[in-house]
Amino acid sequence: MSRRPPREEPDPVDSHVGKRLRTRRVGMRISQSDVGKKLGVTFQQIQKYENGTNRIGASNLFRLADALDVPVAYFFEALPKGVSAGLSEDAQDGFSHGKSEGKKAEKTHDPMSEPESIKLVHNYFRIDSPAVRQQVFQLVKSIADDEIAKNKK
Repeated sequence: MSRRPPREEPDPVDSHVGKRLRTRRVGMRISQSDVGKKLGVTFQQIQKYENGTNRIGASNLFRLADALDVPVAYFFEALPKGVSAGLSEDAQDGFSHGKSEGKKAEKTHDPMSEPESIKLVHNYFRIDSPAVRQQVFQLVKSIADDEIAKNKK
């Protein structure tokens, strides 16, 4: 049985899916061990999925989506346009890309993979009261809307 040679870097799609997995898992305050138990794999395997080192098979991706209460498509949302460049136009239409009008496809920065974003989401979900969470959400949204309005002037 032949094995494919190891890659120097993970496939960009695998890396993107892994980042989405980590973002959702941390946001829900679930450990790698707990996710691993739901899939029947070790926490080390979850680490490899999150780093993009190992690909997630279709059945495990389906189980992850169920365990994290998201549709399977969640893992592919905001897939950078350059990553999907090798796909057919029909396949690319299934992804939500960032706007890059008039620019070459470039690696898109995912703010949700930043430690600050992960901590913000983690702490947001530590707030037990849905009403208080909604107030925090509205506060942050209002500040962001004001910043956008200032930058347009």
